[in-house]
Amino acid sequence: MEIAKTYNPKEAEAKWYPHWLKHKFFKSTPDARQPYTIVIPPPNVTGVLHMGHMLNNTIQDVLIRRARMLGYNACWVPGTDHASIATEAKVVALLKEQGILKKDLSRDEFLKHAWDWKEKYGGIILEQLKKLGASCDWDRTKFTMDHEMSDAVIDVFIDLYNKGQIYRGVRMVNWDPQSQTAVSDEEVIHKEKDGQLVYINYKIENEEGFVTIATTRPETIMADTAVCVNPSDERYTNLKGKKVIIPLINKAIPIIYDEYVDASFGTGALKVTPAHDINDFNLGQKHKLPTIDGLTAEGKISEAAQIYVGMDRFACRKQIVKDLQEQGFVLKIETIKNKVGHSERTDAVIEPRLSMQWFLKMQDVSKPALDSVLSNDVKLIPEKFVNTYKHWMENVHDWCISRQLWWGQRIPAWYDGQGNTVVAKTKEQAIELFKTKNSSLKADEVKQDEDVLDTWFSSWLWPLTVFDANVIKNGFDKANDDLKYYYPTKDLVTAPEILFFWVARMIIAGKEYTGLKPFTNVYLTGIVRDKLGRKMSKQLGNSPDPLDLIAKYGADGVRVGMLLCSPAGNDLMFDESYCEQGRNFANKVWNAFRLIKGFTLGAEALEAPDSLKAAITWFQNKLSEQLEIINDHYSKYRMSDALMATYKLVWDDFCAWYLEAIKPEFIDGVAKPIDKATYDATINFLEQLLKIMHPWMPFITEEIWHLLKDRSDKDCIIVAEWPKQTAINNQQLAEFEVVKELVATVRNLRAQKQLSPKEKLEVIEKSDATKSYFDEVVIKLANLSTFKYTKEKVEGAFSFQIKTTEFFIPLSTNINVEEEKLRLQKDLDYNKGFLESVMKKLSNEKFVTNAKPEILAAEQKKKEDAESKIKGIEEQLKSLTN
Repeated sequence: MEIAKTYNPKEAEAKWYPHWLKHKFFKSTPDARQPYTIVIPPPNVTGVLHMGHMLNNTIQDVLIRRARMLGYNACWVPGTDHASIATEAKVVALLKEQGILKKDLSRDEFLKHAWDWKEKYGGIILEQLKKLGASCDWDRTKFTMDHEMSDAVIDVFIDLYNKGQIYRGVRMVNWDPQSQTAVSDEEVIHKEKDGQLVYINYKIENEEGFVTIATTRPETIMADTAVCVNPSDERYTNLKGKKVIIPLINKAIPIIYDEYVDASFGTGALKVTPAHDINDFNLGQKHKLPTIDGLTAEGKISEAAQIYVGMDRFACRKQIVKDLQEQGFVLKIETIKNKVGHSERTDAVIEPRLSMQWFLKMQDVSKPALDSVLSNDVKLIPEKFVNTYKHWMENVHDWCISRQLWWGQRIPAWYDGQGNTVVAKTKEQAIELFKTKNSSLKADEVKQDEDVLDTWFSSWLWPLTVFDANVIKNGFDKANDDLKYYYPTKDLVTAPEILFFWVARMIIAGKEYTGLKPFTNVYLTGIVRDKLGRKMSKQLGNSPDPLDLIAKYGADGVRVGMLLCSPAGNDLMFDESYCEQGRNFANKVWNAFRLIKGFTLGAEALEAPDSLKAAITWFQNKLSEQLEIINDHYSKYRMSDALMATYKLVWDDFCAWYLEAIKPEFIDGVAKPIDKATYDATINFLEQLLKIMHPWMPFITEEIWHLLKDRSDKDCIIVAEWPKQTAINNQQLAEFEVVKELVATVRNLRAQKQLSPKEKLEVIEKSDATKSYFDEVVIKLANLSTFKYTKEKVEGAFSFQIKTTEFFIPLSTNINVEEEKLRLQKDLDYNKGFLESVMKKLSNEKFVTNAKPEILAAEQKKKEDAESKIKGIEEQLKSLTN
């Protein structure tokens, strides 16, 4: 069979992904094997693949593919999140383009449009993940608003309400005027903005003088209900019982006294606007102040403000400052920087707003989730996030779980119009509950709450309900076989910004409904940034389309490129050149495969020369050594390190050293045949390397796996066994490192002296030995005529030292003595400087006392090697001088 000169990723991807699907290699059902389970962080149903998804899902696929090869029953559950705010915004915008307004539709009519949109666009991102090579069990695909998933969400609400953990009340919430809904604290992004601090004079009622307040929000002064000062502030002690007049509306409000006010901050006088600031609200409650809502839900000035009614809040801010200045109420204006809250979903500026909402009490239910992480039962990777998690969980606020939307799980609360509320799954159940309070109640008088639940209130159940949506109502003891087998899951790969949003809440739900953690390890990725350090975003135009990258570099190239530089928890500074490097790696592997398949097999009796036997022995040791290192990296979730070790093993050790050592020589343009033992060993090595590479580069490894030899449709690398370590001969590995340095030095000498690579040289080692295991390898790789040993110095030869051993190369041309002396002197100066740095460490009492024994031993060895090198160089210089 003719092998293509270049690897074609498009053909391989189009061939092997359908093949894996056809033979159900991704499918998982409970059996006798140990499970390894990952649940995908469900991307928003509105989403399309971006670079963050690429990073996150590549890591998940690497973990799941390796687990499959290790013999685990690997199950990766995919799905999407209904994303209440984002999806409703998309549907509202689409309808608006068609001339339809949400307010003109009934709830059911709107939801039909929303479901139609979801069916048309909602699966796009999952199809895109297939292009990446994601080996999810697609038969298990879930959507957070699937009927049974929504049922579980409602069951949880009812259960927690009945336990007294959910309540309804008027609270100050974060209000998004654009999406017309409350959002949680965690969904508010604070951005530093330029602002104005306006100093406004409030005239004291019935006397001369005024009190100056400073505010960044002058548009809310019409909703002020008091001015508060500290009782110990002597500037205001004479104003007890008095009032001040709000400018423009000439309304008198009281001066109140409270230690909450910091007398040293600003003017020491605080305008109190209970409807528009949480701290003001608390002061208002304490001092029984009225509450005036000066803004509408849309962020416009309300009728209660009396003036500027209907004006946008920011337009009003500009206008009122102008009007206050014209009437002489503004003392001064300062330009300041302040943090302004924005909605994560719409980017609208958040308004603190008093609103009737549903809340989940967090203080008690969150304790087991905190303990799980602090006890390392759930391990955060990297550990630096434990303190962040601890801070959040110890300062947790009640969770506002209601959203003023139609797309989502509707809150199962019912009202009878007479002030009574019940919580029930159906209207019929609600009527039965109402009858105990209102026997004459009519069915049409019972109305369900209009709000839906926060999207996170469904996704916090994700690791449970993807396996058994009935677990809430039936209990974990009666869970189905799937949940009992796959839960707790093994690894969760997600972003640090949703550590509290989602991760903590999943642990809370898991502990509440199973008594168990939902996962063992949480691998927290970094943020994908451009090479300037900016977060990738559509607005900046600095985020490449992942599908374009795959088309250009191949899925394997992009996977490798993404993970070459992405240590856990640290941001990834992405540059397209990384994908190019990944593609080059795939090409390197392909060329190595073509080289091997191009070997001509010799007669059965042909025996491997000593150089090939030595090379095989070395690489078997090197493979085992690096496999141990790679496995260790995986066990510590050092994904980039595991990839880099794999990359170097293939590119450097296998391609640059092993293949160079065993590839046949050419005689008259024809390659000599290779013996069967060497060929078989090389094919075996390549197969082992393909297995190690497969989690990172699934497509090219499957392609080469099937081209290496005839295999059945099901004999695929995706289900091949992960390589096993063999005994390691560390002595041989150490000796080969000397071989590498020796060969590199000879090659450098050829370049320096402008000697032809074809000119065979002689190398002599000063040693008591007469032969070494790798002599023939050195002769071949360095293109030597002979490699000999001597106990004496070789006069008139080029000399160099590796560790403590001296080598000589007799040259047919005369050595330029002065050039050689300069080279040796430079080498001597370097080694003396190195020895000095080592001696500083060894003479540092603190270092010697605290360093581990192996560190001390390594430094001592460095000292001895440097001293030996210095001695050898000095002797060489002496011989040249004489």
